[in-house]
Amino acid sequence: MSRVDVQFYMDKYNLHEVLPERLYPHLSLHTVEKGEQLCRQGEQAKALYIVVKGKAKVFTTSMEGKTLVLSFQTPIELIGDIEYIQNIDIINTVEAVSSVTVIKIPYKFLRKHCEQYSPFLMFLLKVITDKFNAKSNFLKLNVLYPVEVRLASYLLSHSFDEEHSLVTGMHSTKNLKDTANLIGTSYRHLNRVIQQFSELGLVERKDKWIQIKDWEGLREMAGSSLYE
Repeated sequence: MSRVDVQFYMDKYNLHEVLPERLYPHLSLHTVEKGEQLCRQGEQAKALYIVVKGKAKVFTTSMEGKTLVLSFQTPIELIGDIEYIQNIDIINTVEAVSSVTVIKIPYKFLRKHCEQYSPFLMFLLKVITDKFNAKSNFLKLNVLYPVEVRLASYLLSHSFDEEHSLVTGMHSTKNLKDTANLIGTSYRHLNRVIQQFSELGLVERKDKWIQIKDWEGLREMAGSSLYE
């Protein structure tokens, strides 16, 4: 993509205030389509990504091949920040839920131009502390709210991008055990709640998919408690 496209997102999110001008020639814009991975757990981390459009999910994979969704990322968010600070391999896999656009900044240029640049360091600190706050809210949601609210929230978080545009109303049933783990309930109880949602007309369960039928009703049940 052209430099004009990078400039558009730099202006939209006031990134000129946190990135030094000498870094601009090393910025590039990339788009990852729905279902594609931006980075993969265990690979060498080489760049920081600033999410400027779309929604991505962050998940981890066990040695047995089981996956667990940890969070969803929307603008403006950083991917690769912890790896940059700790100089480690990629911790989790990041996959596009919708088409995702990012500004890519190679680590070598960050270290050259930003390690002593206080506006960027403050920006980095804010993003990381926001992640801690989001994790706190995530734990609160799993402890204080009933499974019905948690499942409604989870389904909505999979279905809408940062501008609340519908991305997909279809959810695979093959990872329901991982879903149960994420929202803090048993697989058996999760299936009971899905059946309850079906009877209420909120979703329809098919052989391999759960399809949202009444997203307004689902949002009303979830309230403002969304897994973001």
